[in-house]
Amino acid sequence: MRIISGKYRGRTIVPPRNLRARPTTDFAKENLFNVLVNLVDFEELNVLDLFSGTGSISYEFASREARSVTSVEVNSVHHNFIRQTAKELKFENFYAVKANAFLYLKSCAKKFDLIFSDAPYDLEGSDEVIKLVFERDLLTEDGFLIFEHSKDRNYENHPCFWQSRSYGSVQFSFFKKM
Repeated sequence: MRIISGKYRGRTIVPPRNLRARPTTDFAKENLFNVLVNLVDFEELNVLDLFSGTGSISYEFASREARSVTSVEVNSVHHNFIRQTAKELKFENFYAVKANAFLYLKSCAKKFDLIFSDAPYDLEGSDEVIKLVFERDLLTEDGFLIFEHSKDRNYENHPCFWQSRSYGSVQFSFFKKM
C-alpha cells in the first residue's frame, strides 16, 4: 500500500499480516483522487473516513494536508495500526476513532465536507450509511459522500445520488444534498 500524492507521495506503508482489511486498490484510489483533485480544495476539507481498515484513504487525505481527517475503525488491531501510522507520519489534525461506524454516525454532531465509506462489501446493511449521513445532516452545504461498493449494487435511483465511477471491480457512488 502506498501514498499516491501530497507530502508523503510514494511512501509505502506495510500493514502487519494480522490486518484483515480489504484496502481500496492503488489503481482505484489513484483514479478516485484524480477525480477529487478537480472537485475539492484538499486543504479546506474536513474528512470522515468510515470503515477505515488499513487507513489508506485517511493517509491519502492527510498527506494532501486536509484540514482534518477523522478515521473510524471498530477493529482494535486496525485502529491501533492507523493511530500508530498517523503518529509516525506526524499527521496533524488526524483523529483515529475506535468505534462502530453506524453508532458513530448516530451520535456525531459534526458536519464534514467529505465522507468516505468503504464497508466490507458483504456487510449486510452497509448502505445504512447513506441513510444516516442524510438523516443526520452530516454534510456541509457543498459536501458529499463517497460510498465504495461492489459492481452488483446500483444507487442511481437514490434521491441524493450524484454520479458514479468504476475502476476494475471497485465502484464509487457519489451522493450530495439535492
